[in-house]
Amino acid sequence: MLYDKDIREPLFEFLEELYGKVRIIEEKQMGRSRADVVMVRPQAVCGVEIKSDADTYARLKRQVQDYDKYYDYNYIVVETTHAKHVAEHVPEWWGIITVELENEKTDFYLLREPKENPKVDWKRKMTLLWRPELVHIQEKNQLPKYKEKSKAFVIEKILLKVEKEQLREQISKELFERDYNTIADTIKKYRKDKILKRLGG
Repeated sequence: MLYDKDIREPLFEFLEELYGKVRIIEEKQMGRSRADVVMVRPQAVCGVEIKSDADTYARLKRQVQDYDKYYDYNYIVVETTHAKHVAEHVPEWWGIITVELENEKTDFYLLREPKENPKVDWKRKMTLLWRPELVHIQEKNQLPKYKEKSKAFVIEKILLKVEKEQLREQISKELFERDYNTIADTIKKYRKDKILKRLGG
């Protein structure tokens, strides 16, 4: 039997072989659930849920609902025991990847290609971006800075002004280029500036 930790690294290699340029982000919060893997492609953000034979479908219904709010495409990765019935537990637009241990090697197979998710909520998808990344998108599209406005307000304005296809690429670009150290420093400075402004400093 394979466990989640046995599947992840080989899975990342399989996804890179399958799609070429990708960036992998692990354990991303999404609503009430947490995405096991977020795969960023040049024109799409994809959610990946892993179910080894040690897992059950107990939380899957809720997880599916949450994945469908955030990602352009979604996949479920299952071991062979689950592979027989997994299609009954996920929507028809979800991709299915099977995994098994073959001669001590973790072997993957794309059982079903995903279709574009018809339920993606663009406001929620935009919350995957941090405030400095939203600022980059505002600058690229020559939008006002809205410095004193909330993140939700900024997202609303971006969605009103920028075409979805263009925005799809820009979101992926921001996630590809995300530097956790640099972004963290920028966020700290942004918060500090806001606090000082409130205090009149």
